[in-house]
Amino acid sequence: MPDLPEKKPALAGKAISQGPGIRLEALPEGHLLHVMGATTTEGLEAYLSTAGIKDSSVRPAGYRQWFIAGNDVLPNALVQDLSNTLADGTFVSDQSHGRVRIGVSGLRAAELLSKGTAIDLHPSAFPEGRTAMTLFGHISVQVTRIGTGDFELTVLRSFAESLYEELEALALSLGSARVAS
Repeated sequence: MPDLPEKKPALAGKAISQGPGIRLEALPEGHLLHVMGATTTEGLEAYLSTAGIKDSSVRPAGYRQWFIAGNDVLPNALVQDLSNTLADGTFVSDQSHGRVRIGVSGLRAAELLSKGTAIDLHPSAFPEGRTAMTLFGHISVQVTRIGTGDFELTVLRSFAESLYEELEALALSLGSARVAS
């Protein structure tokens, strides 16, 4: 039987771009769970705490939908436990293999992102913890403000390289340079 292809990060080899007030980087391909159903953000956060999953965040993704994102790969048993713990009619779909996260941070991060999306990224309109499904150019993304000048973009794996290259071109136009790969 032939060997199965080895999974390689979608943005492997992409350079980090950094400059005055801007940093662009591919984030670890850890876990991304899509939860749908009759639960709450607080209920999901409580479960993560009880299960000892410390470095994950719960992000609204629509009516009765959330993404749970983090840098660590979760064992299948833990994902199954989450699914079993949630109320009837609530479902968990592991999207870790199909989506990629990209970090954009710095004082000029919102300026960079505003060149490709119509979201008002001013902190009063889009505070820390806020998330929105939108387009960046022609690519569908979820944008989340994770800090004062820190954003995380989640994109379908097949569009990750195109989005990263578009973001990189914008970062370079704002004075950043490729610093590492």
